[in-house]
Amino acid sequence: METIFTKIINGEIPSTQLYTDDRCIVILDIAPVHKGHALVISREPYPTTETCPDDLLGHMMKIARKLDISMRKKIGAEATNIIINNGPAAGQEVPHLHIHVIPRFAGDGKQFIPKKEQYHDGEIQEFQSRLLLV
Repeated sequence: METIFTKIINGEIPSTQLYTDDRCIVILDIAPVHKGHALVISREPYPTTETCPDDLLGHMMKIARKLDISMRKKIGAEATNIIINNGPAAGQEVPHLHIHVIPRFAGDGKQFIPKKEQYHDGEIQEFQSRLLLV
């Protein structure tokens, strides 16, 4: 499936690249949460982490970590949000796996904290039994 990211990877749409290798590219987001907000994008158009090979996902996370370090050293970020919107219900706008790395600063007024819920009696054990990894 062709996405805006495949067009960027193929050079059909211009981008501001920060890194490239045979498995992924890193570009600056054109509609950033903060200036410096970057996207680590797989070259292959896997729609979500479920379809992405483990070694590629691990490689992308290593690049995201390097980007986090660079943001802290080079633009003075105090922290970062490293986010994968993994499917439309999670806010994924482009069905092509990518990792957002967003520089953060104390008092920047940005909020990425969802409202928390409470489990009812016995419900946490039910979710445990349904989600237990074996």
